[in-house]
Amino acid sequence: MKAAMDRRHFSHSLLASALVATGLLAGCSGVPDTIKIGVAQPLSGSLAELGQDLLNGVTLAVEELNKQGFKVDGKPVMLEVVSLDDKADPATGKAVAQQLVDAGVVAVIANLNSGVSIEAAPVYAAANVAQIAISTNPRYTELGFDTTLRMVANDNLQARAMGAYAAGLAGATRYAVLDEGTTYGKGLAEGAAKRLKELNKEVTVRQSFDGTTVAFDELAAQLKADKTNVVVSMLNDFQAIALLEALVKVGHTDVHLVGGDTIKTTAMIKAAGLINQISATSPVLNASEFGSGPKFVASYQERFKQPVAYGAHYSYDSTYVLAGAIRAAKSADRKKVLATLRSLEGYAPVTGTMRWDAKGEQSFGAVGIYQLRGDDWKLKSRSSNW
Repeated sequence: MKAAMDRRHFSHSLLASALVATGLLAGCSGVPDTIKIGVAQPLSGSLAELGQDLLNGVTLAVEELNKQGFKVDGKPVMLEVVSLDDKADPATGKAVAQQLVDAGVVAVIANLNSGVSIEAAPVYAAANVAQIAISTNPRYTELGFDTTLRMVANDNLQARAMGAYAAGLAGATRYAVLDEGTTYGKGLAEGAAKRLKELNKEVTVRQSFDGTTVAFDELAAQLKADKTNVVVSMLNDFQAIALLEALVKVGHTDVHLVGGDTIKTTAMIKAAGLINQISATSPVLNASEFGSGPKFVASYQERFKQPVAYGAHYSYDSTYVLAGAIRAAKSADRKKVLATLRSLEGYAPVTGTMRWDAKGEQSFGAVGIYQLRGDDWKLKSRSSNW
């Protein structure tokens, strides 16, 4: 009798152990009830508008996905945005990266500034956290980490676009290449100057200024004396305006200004008509240029009561691609999600698709050429091959 009872107790113990083990395995399935997506952007300071715009793109995508009933391996899951302010500062960005890793995010949409992205990258890499950045400095994807992924074309392509477009302008013969003294500006200016020389164009002036200079009377006189008719500029918008005003004073306005993102702003509208033509290049194409762009712009406006300021459509698309990778991986495991991201041609609702090459560069990145016409920037052309 005692032996029979012992056998029954033993059988019950085995059953209980099996049930516990099954519960533990279910708990370790890699599909939690909530999956956290990190966002690190400048949410204060002079770049707060751009950082908030990128955060808004992620927020809108997550709200839509949750409303649709997001599932992973058949399990309903809530997506949660964990956002922190990197203050456009590399040291802060590195600290924020560790905070997001410790918070358990599966991946991050970070950062706007290349210097911040580069500083934070080793932290994310050590934790196998995919870092999807809008930063454009080529060094970001040259660090050797699997985790560094870029949303848009890099500075190498933009520099080539600036140089090639400037070289092809009708009647252009003599060029000035200027920058505002930052690593970003100098890199683009040097790349554009190199492209001009490759195309046998004469660069008569190559000069760097600090980011606050607005006294350009001497430079304007020099450009007039040299008969420079194209200025390739990485000056800030307020600096470019000051330069154009100086050119007007010396009567040298038959000039074409070709700039980068630093002049493709609403502030430059006040400079329309001062010189012959103002153009800008950008790897961040306007949302309205894509087939599904107007729908996104309307949804964004309704949700946030303001227009898209910069690249919200790219962070929105990146979030959808990340969600697709989580679904495909059937897991919230960082390493599995990262591996899936790197092999996936992801569905991007606005821009169409996102795919990364072996280095983490955006396979479908392009640079647009915009002209300032009246009170707006109008797309003239765009290409991924400059």
